[in-house]
Amino acid sequence: MKRVAVILLLLAFATGGFVAGRLRGHHGVASDSAQATRKILYYVDPMNPAHTSDRPGLAPCGMKMEPVYADAAPALLPQGESTTVAPGTVRISPERQQLAGIQVSSVERKPVTHTLRLPGRVAVDETRVYHINAAVNGRIAGTRPCSTGSLVRKDEVLADVRSPELLPAVQSLLFALNTRDQPVDGVEPGVVAASSLTEIDLTYQQGLEALRHLGMGQRQLDEVIQTRKLVNHIAITSPVEGVLTARNVSDELHVEKGHELFRVADLRRVWILADMTGWEGEHLKPGSEVRVTLTDRQQTLPATMSHALPLFDRESLTLKVRLEADNPDYALSPDMLVDVELPIALPEMTLVAADAVLDTGRRQTVFVDQGAGFFEPREVKTGRHLGDRVEIVQGLSPGERIVTSGNFLLDSESRMKQAATAARERSTKDPVCGMRVDEQDAQVAGRFSVYQGQTYYFCHEGCQRRFETDPAKALSKAPPGVRETADASPAVEHLSRRP
Repeated sequence: MKRVAVILLLLAFATGGFVAGRLRGHHGVASDSAQATRKILYYVDPMNPAHTSDRPGLAPCGMKMEPVYADAAPALLPQGESTTVAPGTVRISPERQQLAGIQVSSVERKPVTHTLRLPGRVAVDETRVYHINAAVNGRIAGTRPCSTGSLVRKDEVLADVRSPELLPAVQSLLFALNTRDQPVDGVEPGVVAASSLTEIDLTYQQGLEALRHLGMGQRQLDEVIQTRKLVNHIAITSPVEGVLTARNVSDELHVEKGHELFRVADLRRVWILADMTGWEGEHLKPGSEVRVTLTDRQQTLPATMSHALPLFDRESLTLKVRLEADNPDYALSPDMLVDVELPIALPEMTLVAADAVLDTGRRQTVFVDQGAGFFEPREVKTGRHLGDRVEIVQGLSPGERIVTSGNFLLDSESRMKQAATAARERSTKDPVCGMRVDEQDAQVAGRFSVYQGQTYYFCHEGCQRRFETDPAKALSKAPPGVRETADASPAVEHLSRRP
């Protein structure tokens, strides 16, 4: 029942049946005299617009046939022009336009200043990511209270690793230091023979390199050299100030050489990957300055287009454009969504509101105001989309007026009129009741008969049975306009019915 009510409402709009649009005085009541003077073109089945008739009555569905008035059907263009309107053109009275919320605006062609907006996502600069791996097999002797997302300083200790490979290397270094400082007969302390200097220095350098190879940092090396004490652990430190993005350690964890312990990202400069769909690329040049706006706060940062080529992302089907931005206060975090804005100046173009274009994917249509309540559906070709506006490259001229609001209702009525017109063009009249019948539908349903070489189509099986009972009588009483055969004699032997 809800579906029937919706269809009736649309049909009422298509046939000019909105009672509220016909006012009498100040009470808003439909005028009977005005209804009486309106010219009726034909009657239509409210459940099937393809079924029409020249006379009122009941449709096959049992509902009353609805009249279609001349002032609600496509007619001649205004100002008395003799050319008929385009297919699908509808005529809407001012009252009904107001009820439907139909608004129009003029088409203009002019230069455009537009702010190009692209969605972006913050990413870590690959050249500023530091992986801290275990250099030896060992065990985590202790960790510091830092976790993923913690801000760490340069040379800050993150964990301690103990390894059996550490003590021999430390002892070799301390031996070289102590040998250089041992007193020799006749030689001042700290001074060695020239022949021994090269060998001691070589041992010292080998000790330093061995400890560096085991993962000991310069700060811990300086401490060993200064204190001359054995150490039983390697202090794992951050090589740079940044944010801890990975932590794969815990106390007493046994690690193997090459195992990633921490990952630190220097976020003082980050990348921003913006999604570009097509024509925007001609305005994004390497070195161009753009603005980056944080979507969750009112903050804008400058950024620069990178010289790296855009990369195609098959998941989003877009080109990823790389921007680079300074991030001294860490306002930008990895995977944060931002808006990229770039003011651009475009040449003259025809722009209309995006809501004015009905886009089905393969076809774009607008409704052009022809005056006197006539609205013509016109196919156009669109170009660039600029926010809530769209470029029209073909189909409209400056100065024309198009519908910008309420075009969905116009489209519904226009489609119904085109469907009804097409149905009338391929329809014929039922010889019994005079209702117009779609020949194709009747052919498929088997509601047709051939009499004396002439094929007759029927709207209902009842009409078909009445005709086949006495075709000559049915044709003699046929409504005006039904084509009859030359010989209307009751030669039933000439009557055949196709299955």
